[in-house]
Amino acid sequence: MTKKALTDRRCIPCEGGVPPLDASATAKLMKRVNARWKLINEGKALRASFTFKNYYHTTAFVNAVAYIAHREDHHPDIAFGYKSCTVEYWTHAVDGLTENDFICAAKIDALRDE
Repeated sequence: MTKKALTDRRCIPCEGGVPPLDASATAKLMKRVNARWKLINEGKALRASFTFKNYYHTTAFVNAVAYIAHREDHHPDIAFGYKSCTVEYWTHAVDGLTENDFICAAKIDALRDE
């Protein structure tokens, strides 16, 4: 793992065959993303919730997240409603977290200055 800012990194395609991050590596990367990101599913995934003024701002954010996912070729589960959005990341191919999940989380953090 490099110390280069996560927002300056690009996701590396993962087709499996590598282990997910261990608890120590996960803890280090958790310090590099906003505190809104929480570990879920026994540490196998990340989740963050966001709130907005209205539906327009929510959908604009969802579209920006979709753009990040497309550019990085690393796709989250996204659920949203009128004024809220939840984003979940994990690397399906390894059934756990990889640095890609944190790269995308940091890029999403850059969309919001809360």
